[in-house]
Amino acid sequence: MDYLLVYLLSSVKFFAGPVTGRLVGLHWIETIFCTILGMMTTVVILSFFGKKVKNYFNQKSKNRKIFTPKKRKIVRIWKKYGMWGISFLTPLLFTPIGGTLIAVSFGEKTKNIIYKMFIFCVFWALIFTFSLYFLFPTPIQKNKNLTEKSK
Repeated sequence: MDYLLVYLLSSVKFFAGPVTGRLVGLHWIETIFCTILGMMTTVVILSFFGKKVKNYFNQKSKNRKIFTPKKRKIVRIWKKYGMWGISFLTPLLFTPIGGTLIAVSFGEKTKNIIYKMFIFCVFWALIFTFSLYFLFPTPIQKNKNLTEKSK
C-alpha cells in the first residue's frame, strides 16, 4: 500500500513521492523507483492523450484569457530553453501533468517528451531522494533514534 501511495502522489506532484516514501519508511531505492514510475506514467499517458485533454478543458472554459503573466513566462522558457528547459523544470515547478501538457501544447513529438522527461525525472528523483534520506533526516527519524537510545 505504501508503494501505491508514493506512486500515485508522484504522478500528480513529483516532490510528494520522495517525501512520502521517506515518511512511510520505504528504502531509498524503492522510493526512487516508485517516484520515477509515478511521474513517467503520467507523462506517457498525457503524451498520447494530451491534445484531447487540452481541447476538453479549452472547450469547457471559453471565457479564459489567452495571454496571462503565467502563460507568458512559460512561452519565454520554451523560446529560450525548449523542451530541455520544460523537462528540467517539470518536477520543480510545473508538475508532471502541467509539464507534459505544456510540451504537447507546443507540438513536441511524443518520443521527445517521454525521453527528455525521463532523463530529468531520474535526475530529480535521485537528487530529492538522496537529499531526504541522507542529508536531511526527518523529524520522525530523529524521534525514532531518540526512543531507541533511551531503551
